[in-house]
Amino acid sequence: MRNTYLVCYDISHDLRLRRVHKTMVGFGDRLQYSVFECRFSAADLARCKHALGKLIHHHEDQVLFVNLGPADGRGDRVITSVGRAYTAIDAPCIIVDGDDPGPITGTKRKIDALESARRRRELDREDEVE
Repeated sequence: MRNTYLVCYDISHDLRLRRVHKTMVGFGDRLQYSVFECRFSAADLARCKHALGKLIHHHEDQVLFVNLGPADGRGDRVITSVGRAYTAIDAPCIIVDGDDPGPITGTKRKIDALESARRRRELDREDEVE
């Protein structure tokens, strides 16, 4: 049985980043530069993790595998990683609801970017009303 995975990576060196990207092109469909959607069997997943594990520096880089469940439908979502450990402290998960944005968390750069995006959306909404 195949499961659908989102594979996301954060690679700290440009050469490794290009090599990881080139490897991932062979495994799935690119959604963004560092985000791929892949349909893996258990063997495919093991091959992908092994290939990426040989390319990355495990203390500096991170590759996340988000299991979205069976390719036919949605099941439990499971996040695993190769390389640097995935923790809420290192990589906070930010969920933005359009109706209630709530508090912003993360690094200063992420917070600034999100606040700037919120201000732009508010200005766009005001322009639409006028």
